[in-house]
Amino acid sequence: MFRFNYDAGASAVMVWLVWILVFAILFIANELSRRYISVGFICFIVLPGILSVLWFTVLKDTTYTDWFHLAKVYSSTAGCIGFWCIRHLHGTSKKTGKTWRLSENKWALCFPPLILAINILEAVARDIQVGLTYPQGGILADDAMYVLGGSWNFMNAAAGILNIITITGWFGICIRRVTKKDGSKDMLWPDMLWFWIIAYDLWNFAYTYNCLPGHAWYCGFALLLAPTLCAFTIGKGAWLQHRAQTLALWCMFAQTFPAFIDEGAFAVASTYNRTPLFFWSFAALAANIIVCIYMIYKAIKTKRNPYTSELYVDLEKYKEIKALAE
Repeated sequence: MFRFNYDAGASAVMVWLVWILVFAILFIANELSRRYISVGFICFIVLPGILSVLWFTVLKDTTYTDWFHLAKVYSSTAGCIGFWCIRHLHGTSKKTGKTWRLSENKWALCFPPLILAINILEAVARDIQVGLTYPQGGILADDAMYVLGGSWNFMNAAAGILNIITITGWFGICIRRVTKKDGSKDMLWPDMLWFWIIAYDLWNFAYTYNCLPGHAWYCGFALLLAPTLCAFTIGKGAWLQHRAQTLALWCMFAQTFPAFIDEGAFAVASTYNRTPLFFWSFAALAANIIVCIYMIYKAIKTKRNPYTSELYVDLEKYKEIKALAE
């Protein structure tokens, strides 16, 4: 499934240790940026501005400048900025004297599902592009990576579309209450439960393995596991926030140091074996079909609209996350 770069002096132990280091740094960086307002501001507002200048000047000959990579880094960063604002922006109206919080604005709550859907659609378009253009395999014109197109691309594109359809209950997004142990004010999404997250992870891993095979070891494996582990442990209910933050940090790193994942001892390539290509896309499609069927079942049974109200309010995991809110 993966091929380590033994010719460059790598060993399986070394590559696994680097993978663990990447995973740990992403997890810790997310933890710091979610817990401290100033760290989040520096990471997702100040840092991208500085790096953007470098990417288009001194690093323009080495960084990624194709539409897909630029769209990914800026859309994920925009998500982080938007989520940071939803979590922390508040004030007092000069006209009425009443206090307001952005997290209570229904229009603002449309931003998280919108930016999520846009990110998924970007990847769906890429899957379809690879499937149509490279059915016999070939080098991508924009980043010189070999890809092998096939039925797996179209299965995974369908899985991504279903993943968008099953985004529910965004008007129930709320803020985590401040406690002695956690002052993060995480953006909680109680209706975004474990089964949707797993279906997303399967889809996204299949996407990276299909369309970014030379990066899948890190951005498809470590990068997906870090926010999911946080959402299932210390940062419950805030998976989308964790996902956006780790994705933005990784994209900024990859834009600045592309050689880390493209060259050298720690670069990990795909074997381009058709069996795992088919398997992961099939698993992603199957998982998302199951989630879609379950969503329809719950909507019919409860007579709740999954797009204007929360759908899974009777589930214990929903109640557990809702109990953390202000």
